[in-house]
Amino acid sequence: MPKLKTKSGAKKRFKLTGTGKVVYAQRGKRHGMIKRTNKQIRNLRGTAILFEGDAEKVKKYWLPNG
Repeated sequence: MPKLKTKSGAKKRFKLTGTGKVVYAQRGKRHGMIKRTNKQIRNLRGTAILFEGDAEKVKKYWLPNG
């Protein structure tokens, strides 16, 4: 059987923590900051942890070697 490859798009978007949780960056901060309120921009800082069900799929299909 060939080796399983990690999806290159998932490499850029997700990261696994030491305990196996999936961390992702908040969406909505790439462009268009001028139309967002300061509160929105402030609340979108940093990273968030993916829900368990979604995290299992990400690890299984997109980050098999993660």
